[in-house]
Amino acid sequence: MASDGCSKDELLEENRTDSGIESYRSIVKSEEPRDDLPAARDKFSITEERLDSAYGSSSITVDSLSEIVKDCRLSDEAVEEQTLTSELSEQENLLRTITEEGDTLLHLAIIHEETSFARELIQLFPKEVLDIQNNLYQSPLHLATYLNLTDVVRGLMEKRVSLELQDQDGNTALHVACQHGQTDCATDMIRDAPPGQLVPVLETQNWRGLACLHLAALNRQHQIMKLLMKKEANLNIQEGTSGKTALHLAVELRDITSVKLLLSRGADVDAVMFNGCTPLHLAVGRQDAPIANLLCQSGADTMLRNMEDETALDLADGNDDILALFPFDDIQISGRSVVSVRY
Repeated sequence: MASDGCSKDELLEENRTDSGIESYRSIVKSEEPRDDLPAARDKFSITEERLDSAYGSSSITVDSLSEIVKDCRLSDEAVEEQTLTSELSEQENLLRTITEEGDTLLHLAIIHEETSFARELIQLFPKEVLDIQNNLYQSPLHLATYLNLTDVVRGLMEKRVSLELQDQDGNTALHVACQHGQTDCATDMIRDAPPGQLVPVLETQNWRGLACLHLAALNRQHQIMKLLMKKEANLNIQEGTSGKTALHLAVELRDITSVKLLLSRGADVDAVMFNGCTPLHLAVGRQDAPIANLLCQSGADTMLRNMEDETALDLADGNDDILALFPFDDIQISGRSVVSVRY
């Protein structure tokens, strides 16, 4: 329960993770609803909720945004000089407005895919404003990535916006690109960054415990996986719930392309989950002989035991194709085969 003198708005403000620029916090009052506005397109949902918290509820609507774009369009000279003339003083106040849902005009321009206007705002605003997150903790970079607005993403990266900001699901903008296959956006985000500088981003886990490489593997985004590997992403990073690596996830999906890719780049073939299972345990348990064979050819240890004291052989369940991959084990010492003859 809030202490005396602490309003709900103040509590919300304490929990915000945006830049906290108070000069940009003036609130737009809601207009009366209009029946002639077009229906909002429900294409921004990730968790059954709209990506833009203000879309459809903000006083800056599709129609009014078009008027703003028309009235506030900056000349090339103004953009180059990055200064506002006295004639733009009223527009400056509007450009600095944040809605009650936390969206800046840049958020709204991106949501409505006003790409040219968004690019002009990016040139106008300082970095601190470009990194403001709305009430769903989405930065302009999150929204531009989700909508695959590559020109906007490129403009934001030229202003060196933060890649480490996380939305309400714990996703960075790079997570969003990996999940939805926005390869060009991902490329623009990390192309010019030295590998070491990206470590915090590449190892960030969302609230489901997934790093960017996990999401790329789960969504079979092979090009993005290659891009992350080029930037020295940790191939053996474990997701936070069960300790699976990207190789475990690829095996579970029966995605032999990802399995080959990960193994060729040096992923640990014997990486263990929290329950002790290796990728080979998972492949054998799923009766996936081609992937099990690939893992064995890459040097997988067939005698490793999980927490249930099972080797991969124990999970073969009479499958001749799987059994043919394992050594003849009638002769054992301390539970380990001493004969390595294959069928």
